[in-house]
Amino acid sequence: MIRVLVVDDHAVVRAGLRQFMSDVDDIEITGEADSACAAVNKIRTAEYDIVLLDISMPDRSGVDVLKQIKRERPELPVLVLSMHPENRYAVQLLRYGASGYLQKEAMPTELVAAIRKIRQGRRYITSELAELLAGELEGGDDRPLHEQLSEREHQVFMSLARGEPVGAIAVALSLSVKTVSTYRARVLEKMKVSSNADLTYYAIKNGLVD
Repeated sequence: MIRVLVVDDHAVVRAGLRQFMSDVDDIEITGEADSACAAVNKIRTAEYDIVLLDISMPDRSGVDVLKQIKRERPELPVLVLSMHPENRYAVQLLRYGASGYLQKEAMPTELVAAIRKIRQGRRYITSELAELLAGELEGGDDRPLHEQLSEREHQVFMSLARGEPVGAIAVALSLSVKTVSTYRARVLEKMKVSSNADLTYYAIKNGLVD
C-alpha cells in the first residue's frame, strides 16, 4: 500500500482526493495537512511513501516546504499538485528535489499513474514539462529572463508584478524594507527593465499573473 500525505489548504480538495483514492486498491491517503507547519510536523511524526504538495500555502511558500522536506527526509518523494501551469514553477521545483509536477486539472488516472511511478523511485514528467526541460538544456542563457532569477528574486519579482508595495513584501517575506529594495534593484537589472510597471507588463505577457 502506498501511503500518501496530502498537503493542501483547501478542505474540498483534500476531501475530493480522499474520496477518489478510496477506490484505488494500492494507494491510501494516511495523512492530511492544511498548512506548511502542519506538513512538516506530519513528516516528523509519521511515515509516508509520497507527499502530494500544493505550492500555494497560507503560512509559507510551498517551495520552502519542499526544501525543508528534502532536508529532513531526503528519501521522501514529493509530487507537486498545483493550479499553476508548468511554465511558472515546475522546472524550479524539480531543481529543488520534487519528483514530479502535475496541474490540478489533470485527470485522476494520471495522478494515480504519477504516484505509482514515483513510488518506484522514478520521476513523473509530463510531455509539456519535458519540452520545458529540453528547451532549458538547449537554450542555456536563452532561457526566459524570469527563469534566471534566484528563488528570492523570483518571489520579489512576482510580488512587484502583482502591484504589492515594498513594505508589504518585506512583511510577507520577513525581510527589511532595505533588503527588499536591494532585491528589487537586482530584479530590474536582470529583467532589463526600469520600473514596476514594466515587471507587471512582462508578467502578464508571459502568463505569470492573471
